[in-house]
Amino acid sequence: MEIAEAIFPTLVLLALGIAAAVLSRLAKVHPIVGYLFLGVAVSAVRPELLSAGGTVHLLAELGVVFLLFDIGLHFSTAHVRHQAAAIFGFGPLQVGASTILIGGCAWALGLTPVAALVIGITLALSSTAIVAGVIADRRQQNCPVALTAISILIFQDVAAIFLLILATTLETGAAGPAMLAALLKTVVAIAIALLSARFIVRPLFAILSRHGGEEVFTATALLIALAAGWTAAIAGLSMTLGAFLGGMMVAESPFKASVRSEIGPFRGLLVSFFFLSVGASLDRAVVASAWLVIVAMAIGIIALKSVGNVLSGPAFRWSVPGSVQLGVLMVGGSAFAFVVFAAPGARAAVGDATAAQLIAAVALTLAVTPSLAYVGRAAAGRLRWRATRKMQTEMAPQGKAKPVVIVGMGDVGRTIADALEEFDIGYDAVERDGARLRGAVADGYNASFGDASDARLWRALDLGGRRFSVMTASSIAAARDWARSSLAVYPDLHRLWLAGSDDEAAQLNELGIEAVVSPDESHGLDAAQALLTALGIPADSVSAWADRQRARIASPLAA
Repeated sequence: MEIAEAIFPTLVLLALGIAAAVLSRLAKVHPIVGYLFLGVAVSAVRPELLSAGGTVHLLAELGVVFLLFDIGLHFSTAHVRHQAAAIFGFGPLQVGASTILIGGCAWALGLTPVAALVIGITLALSSTAIVAGVIADRRQQNCPVALTAISILIFQDVAAIFLLILATTLETGAAGPAMLAALLKTVVAIAIALLSARFIVRPLFAILSRHGGEEVFTATALLIALAAGWTAAIAGLSMTLGAFLGGMMVAESPFKASVRSEIGPFRGLLVSFFFLSVGASLDRAVVASAWLVIVAMAIGIIALKSVGNVLSGPAFRWSVPGSVQLGVLMVGGSAFAFVVFAAPGARAAVGDATAAQLIAAVALTLAVTPSLAYVGRAAAGRLRWRATRKMQTEMAPQGKAKPVVIVGMGDVGRTIADALEEFDIGYDAVERDGARLRGAVADGYNASFGDASDARLWRALDLGGRRFSVMTASSIAAARDWARSSLAVYPDLHRLWLAGSDDEAAQLNELGIEAVVSPDESHGLDAAQALLTALGIPADSVSAWADRQRARIASPLAA
């Protein structure tokens, strides 16, 4: 009975959250807006649902942790080096510009320099959860606008650590030493994450790929995300920064696609609790008595941040349309504002009434950010009719999903990968056998761990952005079990399955799958030729390559 009573609030909120998401979609607004309003409504009608045992607060915190862990999975050290200019250049410039504009306005309105500085820095930050959610909904993860936005958010997350230190030490005056200590801890944390990726995470997942089941893999992914966040929090850093570094650790291994598929369902569910808790945190009395002031504050925040963000773009050679799209995407406030303006030192500097109004204004900016992001994108599109080649490159995906995904890296999979590499065609390969995976990676193939029959992996592999998938080990049973559902979800994906006989090919064709009969002695050359031809490679080039491969197979010493 006690367990039933304990989980009842969570069950009610889950049901209401589903309803809010569906109604938001029907109203053609982002579900985030529905979650925010649901939080306000629940706090007004049944506040005990939100406070029971601290469950909602815990789930909300975990949602942000998993979101940052997922973002970290996209940022290997090579990616960070590639985005270094955005993280360490564009990020500080954007925050600095918005801080000057917002802080200057607050100072002009009569606030003290210290209060204006706190307000300016706090409102210059943007919500990682909202921006990342909008990017994911648009499937823009690999576009420069999205990559730069996430890079800036990484810098902001680090900057938020120092902002929180400033807010909590205003009364004591010990901000300087505390910030220096936080900087040193951050550097140490990054170094530990890089070393752990090489000497702990990669060997651990290699062992699990051989001896662990699906439930062990899921538990390990959860453990890394939570342990990284917990360790950072214990060290006095941001839990979200720790989760991001945990994701980076896994990004260094061939197992990141599988880990993403395991984390995804938890992330999506728990992030909804974060937005619900944001709505519930609003002071309804303040909103009712000063709503005009709150709306004016929200408009001012959006306007000033838009100006600061857009003006920062040209300094990094962004076009006006690109700067507009990126700038408007990040005009909303950050959840850090709720923590900062609740700190006693910050409230004393800013004033209790102003702090409460600013919290409500930030929540309003969070609610309208998804809609404003679409407005900014549309405005950028209208400006692009004069686009130069430089402008066009801002919308061309970087790191776009490669056209082919290969399932299985045995001899046949390697032959197909060799064919694609010969003609400079990008591919990703998936292998569930640990020994074959290690051999393929050691030989330089672009392979990662995963079970193609797991539907959660399909999104992590971005099958919707691929042209071809090649199944190198045919299985009629597997085709019947999950290929049909894959066809329904990704109807435009061209599927090529290898069959060992004409009978197998006929059965696969009946299921709507194109089959290529490729006997064992062909080593997959027939399938490779069929794939190259379908990709538009000239027939004479395909034949010449196949002849060279057959000569090598017949005699390893052949040219």
